[in-house]
Amino acid sequence: MATRIDVVDDQIRVHPSDPRLFPIFDKVEGGERLEREDGIALFESHDLLAIGAMADHANCGRNGDRVFFAANQHINPTNLCVLRHVCIFCSYARTPREDGAYTLSLEEVFAEAESARETKVREFHIVGGLHPKLRLSYYEDMIRGLKERHPEVSIKALTAVEIVHLARIEKIPVEEVLRRLVAAGLDTMPGGGAEVFSQAVRASIADRKLVAEEWLDVHRCAHRLGIPTNCTMLYGHVETSADRVDHLLMLRELQDETGGFLTYIPLAYHPDHNELGRQLGREGTATTGFDDLKNLAVGRLLLDNIPHVKTHWIMNTIKVSQIALHFGVDDLEGTVVREKIYHEAGAQTPQGMQLGELVQVIRDAGRRPVERDARYNVLREW
Repeated sequence: MATRIDVVDDQIRVHPSDPRLFPIFDKVEGGERLEREDGIALFESHDLLAIGAMADHANCGRNGDRVFFAANQHINPTNLCVLRHVCIFCSYARTPREDGAYTLSLEEVFAEAESARETKVREFHIVGGLHPKLRLSYYEDMIRGLKERHPEVSIKALTAVEIVHLARIEKIPVEEVLRRLVAAGLDTMPGGGAEVFSQAVRASIADRKLVAEEWLDVHRCAHRLGIPTNCTMLYGHVETSADRVDHLLMLRELQDETGGFLTYIPLAYHPDHNELGRQLGREGTATTGFDDLKNLAVGRLLLDNIPHVKTHWIMNTIKVSQIALHFGVDDLEGTVVREKIYHEAGAQTPQGMQLGELVQVIRDAGRRPVERDARYNVLREW
């Protein structure tokens, strides 16, 4: 069946050619919530143009032609990690005696952050490994020191996995860890460490890491304390379509409960320099642009209660990310400055972008650039 394209009220409507998508198209047009079987049908369909158009329709109804971005700087304090041999998809972690292992002193962190004065950074994005010895006070002093030196910069720091690790080291509840970090100046939290919630998948790629309920409980606690967070899914390894959908529905359920998620970010698995890539025989073979776009679009369609969907241009490439801005995406990863984690896994994209370049990428895709802070307050528009 040929793809049919209509124009309704000056908006293009791409009708599916895959019959399995016909009822989904009607639901999206009618603003109805999609169910589990709808999500599986979307992931298993090859009718990418129709899936993207449905996601674009859903996004434009919420965000119009705006594409948000942050002038941000990634800071990774350490790559030492007690899960070095547990998370076999990771290329970043090291043991203390391994080549390339590092831990930044607070003075080194503050020195790295100094470039914020020249580039007008608005957000520090801080994540790293699960260091066997660093105490909570190190992170409190880091956040407090950054706030004192850069009071205008928001701090988004520490994944749920890092929070639980600190709670175990200190032998205190997760809530107390979060309260102490907020007192030091924490504004929001990233969404890393979720991977895929399926027990079978986690047993294969991240055995002994936080289970789904633990990850969700940390974010539930953060939301209860007024800390907005992001959420993620790592895709493109051993998960199934059903695994992906179940993961997204668990995120949607928590969002129904708390309303605390700001952004959903699907993370593409990179197979270079890690054990999983060697086991799968996939080193040098990243996810396809087809799958990247589908994950972004399906995320927008299923997560009807999460305001924003972000494309991480470092993983997906700049060109695929531009297309994604018409596949349900309204947020583009920011300036970054110097990305380390995905480049350890073989990413071939730049490690950072100048603000002007980022604005042009959005404009060239026919969208309107909007600079935001960590909580999506608008700072300026073009």
